[in-house]
Amino acid sequence: MGKFVYSFNEGSKEMKNLLGGKGANLAEMTKIGLPVPPGFTITTDACNTYYTKDKKIWDELLDQIMDNLSKLEKTLDKKLGDNENPLLLSVRSGAVISMPGMMDTILNLGLNDIAVEALSKKTNNERFAYDSYRRFIQMFSDVVMGIQKYKFERILDNVKESKGYKYDTELTVDDLKEIVKEFKNIYKKELRQEFPDNPKEQLILAVKAVFDSWNNPRADVYRKLNDIPHNLGTAVNIQSMVFGNMGKTSGTGVAFTRNPSTGENILFGEYLVDAQGEDVVAGIRTPEPIASLKNIMPDIYNKFENITEILENHYKDMQDIEFTIENENLYILQTRNGKRTAKAAINIAVDMVNEKLINKEEAIMRVDPKQLDQLLHPNFEEKALKTATLISKGLPASPGAASGKVYFNANDVVTANENGEKAILVRLETSPEDIEGMVSSEGILTARGGMTSHAAVVARGMGKCCVAGCSDIKVHEDKKELRVKDIVIKEGEYISLDGSTGSVYIGNIPKHEVELVGKFEEFMDWVDEIRVLKVRTNADTPKDAKTAVKFGAEGIGLCRTEHMFFEEDRIPVVRKMILSKTIDERQEALEKLLPMQREDFAQIFEAMEGREATIRLLDPPLHEFLPKKEEDIKNLADDMNISYEDIEKRIEDLEEFNPMLGHRGCRLAVTYPEIYMMQARAIMEGAIDAKNKGFDVSPEIMIPLIGDINELKYIKEFVVNVVEDVLKESKIDMKYMVGTMIEVPRAALTADEIAKEAEFFSFGTNDLTQMTYGFSRDDANKFLVEYESKELFEKDPFQVLDKNGVGKLVKMASKLGRETRKDIKLGICGEHGGEPASVEFCHDIGLNYVSCSPYRVPIARLAAAQAVLKEKSQVSMA
Repeated sequence: MGKFVYSFNEGSKEMKNLLGGKGANLAEMTKIGLPVPPGFTITTDACNTYYTKDKKIWDELLDQIMDNLSKLEKTLDKKLGDNENPLLLSVRSGAVISMPGMMDTILNLGLNDIAVEALSKKTNNERFAYDSYRRFIQMFSDVVMGIQKYKFERILDNVKESKGYKYDTELTVDDLKEIVKEFKNIYKKELRQEFPDNPKEQLILAVKAVFDSWNNPRADVYRKLNDIPHNLGTAVNIQSMVFGNMGKTSGTGVAFTRNPSTGENILFGEYLVDAQGEDVVAGIRTPEPIASLKNIMPDIYNKFENITEILENHYKDMQDIEFTIENENLYILQTRNGKRTAKAAINIAVDMVNEKLINKEEAIMRVDPKQLDQLLHPNFEEKALKTATLISKGLPASPGAASGKVYFNANDVVTANENGEKAILVRLETSPEDIEGMVSSEGILTARGGMTSHAAVVARGMGKCCVAGCSDIKVHEDKKELRVKDIVIKEGEYISLDGSTGSVYIGNIPKHEVELVGKFEEFMDWVDEIRVLKVRTNADTPKDAKTAVKFGAEGIGLCRTEHMFFEEDRIPVVRKMILSKTIDERQEALEKLLPMQREDFAQIFEAMEGREATIRLLDPPLHEFLPKKEEDIKNLADDMNISYEDIEKRIEDLEEFNPMLGHRGCRLAVTYPEIYMMQARAIMEGAIDAKNKGFDVSPEIMIPLIGDINELKYIKEFVVNVVEDVLKESKIDMKYMVGTMIEVPRAALTADEIAKEAEFFSFGTNDLTQMTYGFSRDDANKFLVEYESKELFEKDPFQVLDKNGVGKLVKMASKLGRETRKDIKLGICGEHGGEPASVEFCHDIGLNYVSCSPYRVPIARLAAAQAVLKEKSQVSMA
């Protein structure tokens, strides 16, 4: 007989995988003597078993639930559904990895027409009893039975409007009794049955609903977004209720032991008097800052402050704490490691090391590499901000700057994003159903809600700019417009948000790059002390190269020379070169390109200030450079002094059925060696120019798309001849290397042969993935979504390196290459080089470096350091 239910007295924080994060922490807080309402947890194993039993609660689990319920009733001297002293319960989800707002909660469970009267008499507070009852009916109907929430909200709003009330707290007992009656009528009309009055039936239905919520669409999206495995399941926490809605001496709130936006070491949070937990999160009333609790209930504030210190010292991390005050008695309902922005994560990690709470290695493991993306993007230009029109100010819920077209529906934001538009999601208040729109948006603006509302918490976790609680904005979702006094902004018009100040502006405000200084630099210094893997960048311009160096790049792993050809002053010359009928004509065009390329390379070498740089020779098929529009073809024909028809015929001749597998890369150099000869000369002459300016340059010339040793031999011979000629002409001694890009599976399989000629391998994992799977990376997005949604693939292999297939080729080629040439340099230059799991794989197989786009360099640096620490942890556990 398996154990599927644990009392809070039986668990601990180490049992997180079984009890979920919430259940494990409730047990831990109970163990260390904090004021936690008693209860019990149904395990994640039970959830997973539930799905194997056709989503049915089986007898063994039912018996264990009822046994623990009976023990809880005895402990509290209350009984579920009792007509004198009723026990009420909360039923909450609790995943192993925190997923705020993504799954379901039911409060006040156990109420019926008898229990509500008993609760009223027991507490001598009839209003509180019926307020709890109407909340329970709405929440149970929505969460458990799937009746849309707005149907209940409409009744509530109608009563408030007819009575002239602003807040729910103004509702009288008679109002609440009438609302309860109306809510039950909705339930009966929607489901053709009476609202269940058996509390044990309510409980089992609620448990099933929480299990079911593990696979609801918003939870599924959140897991995919945050790389949370789908097979973990959720625990269910059944806890005796404490009530924040019993009047002025009661309340509820959420607080963080440090500021989750900035990391400042100060208690940060909000609370509401006479409210239950969902009121704070939903933003129905604007909460008060936690500091003001000191003035209203000083003893409670001091107790709470003391508990937050205990919890942070116990868990050695910033905590996110939910609490309830019932008649001036404080209860802690949850603690967990708090979600935080990248800025806060780094500041907290560094501060905790300086406070001697954790060591440097623990600090490095605390920051999610992908989260650094938040720090690496522009903020508003100050000059532009001074002239911008400020229309409103809300709460600075999640920092950053965002501009986009206004949309009022999450689905519309997703569509806009798919159409290439930048969109701002504007809502009265967000709900978990908005998750996909929040993901697709540039930023989020809500009229309601506080710093711990759903919008704020989720936005901070995603690194999205968010302004919440912007109360003077009137959002008309039906009319698709927002109003601020006399200003009307309609769907599709631009606004800009400053999530660091809470400001909302009209229009699209220019932005500037951020400066990564202070604690970020200190943190990244620790990262660099630990990592082994070098991090280079993919950069095609001096500007990109300088940006990458600022972010800590140690060289260039991929400079794509073809990107230089598309500039306006060059493309006509490139086209002449491609369409030339004779070598002499082609040579004439190449001589015009030579000084342009020389200058390009000189500037890049200078920008790298002596760091290594790998320059890839021309790779794409030639037809990509040719004109498509009739006007452009005519201009080219006039310029080359040949007929339009002749140009059109030559363009047609160069077209290919499958160009990515056609006449490109090294195959071009076999046909037209003079192209690579010009580029080799330009690289070396540019390097000499940079060396003459005092930079130590060692060019790495990369020949792309090699599949056979004979291709490399043929091309390398004339490339080296050109290089040696340039060095002889300049009378300068310079080290250089010639290597290849491994992107054809045959090259990986014959890497031992290819290493006889290649001094380095750079794995082009974008093309290697394409050729290994037989997927066109330009078209795969049309069907890979289905592969992921149907769990055929865990991840898109163009985003996360396929370790079992493509990774096996990389590992094999590395081993074969080193067997032939012990000192061969090995790296990858696909965008996988900035993806944390792929970086870890590259460390594990012993590559020398990864290369990625400039803005992903810090991500790769941190992932490389974490790979070392994970390896060390595995060794110590072995």
